[in-house]
Amino acid sequence: MLRFLVRRVSGALVILLVISAVTFWLFYAVPRDPAMLSCGKNCTPEALAQIRQNLGIDEPIPAQYWHWLVGVFTGRDFGGYGYCDAPCLGYSFANREPVFGTIMDRLPLTLSLAFGAAVVFLIIGIGAGMIAALKQGRFLDKFASSLSLLGSSLQIYFVGYIAMYFLVAKLGLFSQPSYTPLTENPAAWLSGLLLPWLVLAIIFTANYTRMTRSLLVEQLSEDYVRTARAKGLSRANVFFRFAWRGAMGPIVTVFGIDLGTLIGGAIITESVFSLQGIGRLAVQSVDQSDLPMLLGVTVLSASAIVFFNIIVDAVYALIDPRIRLA
Repeated sequence: MLRFLVRRVSGALVILLVISAVTFWLFYAVPRDPAMLSCGKNCTPEALAQIRQNLGIDEPIPAQYWHWLVGVFTGRDFGGYGYCDAPCLGYSFANREPVFGTIMDRLPLTLSLAFGAAVVFLIIGIGAGMIAALKQGRFLDKFASSLSLLGSSLQIYFVGYIAMYFLVAKLGLFSQPSYTPLTENPAAWLSGLLLPWLVLAIIFTANYTRMTRSLLVEQLSEDYVRTARAKGLSRANVFFRFAWRGAMGPIVTVFGIDLGTLIGGAIITESVFSLQGIGRLAVQSVDQSDLPMLLGVTVLSASAIVFFNIIVDAVYALIDPRIRLA
């Protein structure tokens, strides 16, 4: 296991290095001068040159990238803007603040959105899929399959705006989506994010219902499951001890990818509900040509996806004893 983790982490670092380098290079295809964002309206050539020097954007692109990479591990001095402690992801051209601090301010909202939605769609989606598999061919199976088909055809921006209009503006059943730190007011945290959780759950539940049903139906038809049933084991014992365990692998894989994507930034969801998380920060960075912020968000998003893929691979060995990690 240790050798596997070392190998995967090493590969992940290479992937993140390539992603950061490509993002850094692509930014310079944009014709806008990022230093103008920090210079303001009454900008003089002398002030603009000083800003470029302080931010280090007057150097060749490879040198800029090298300074950024070193700053991640050792920190970096930005002249008149101050010193950025490690991990330093740069200094924002737009809001004149260290990138890492801004990302950490936005991250709790995105984490709350991702994990809260994950709890909802896992409980509903897997539960509905299990019921559909147990009641294969009956009314509940057909009903759950029809709802999952409908849910998989919907989009977050459509469901989100409809839910906002009817459930918030018209009926007042939910409060306006907002974010309050969990440690400050748990009730406000729950009520402010409940509607986004449910909207995300509608989309993701459909996929997990269909996937869980399909996997369980397949497992229940396997020879070893029928043999266990023929030996007199109860239906519940056979279902949870054999069929469910065999179906967990693909579900864990998909869940790891989905959770990593949500943490990386649910751009559409945060835009629909006007939540200031990592996704909205990425959109603002693109609009403002703010390279350090865009690069920081990109690295964070890629890190979340890569990290959860490593976790999924490790969990596989615990779920299925046939798998061995070399």
